[in-house]
Amino acid sequence: MTNIENRKFIALDISGKNYLSWVLDVKLHLSAKKLRHTIDEDNAASNEERATAMIFLRHHIDDGLKYEYLTVENPLELWQNLNDRFEHLKAVVLPNALNDWAQLRFQDFKTVSEYNSTLFKIVS
Repeated sequence: MTNIENRKFIALDISGKNYLSWVLDVKLHLSAKKLRHTIDEDNAASNEERATAMIFLRHHIDDGLKYEYLTVENPLELWQNLNDRFEHLKAVVLPNALNDWAQLRFQDFKTVSEYNSTLFKIVS
């Protein structure tokens, strides 16, 4: 239970269903900690910065992913591995969202809150 409380945001699910929002959260938090450069190509990060970024990344991924990438010690390498694994989701999610957006009609909902809920789900 304490592990959940220490997280800054929801951990990356092993299925990758929250990958797009997770990427944004990680980039924002690493930027706030002045560690964003640790996941950029050709960075000159110190060993301490890499270790701190790696701890942060591993703390915010699913346990199954932790075990799968157990031997990875560089945050850039872990970032690229996760990107290779889940980046295809943009190609899957975007067409579905565009289709849902095209089919969205206010008159199909009984209340404004139902419409808003569906609208925000599509946007997210």
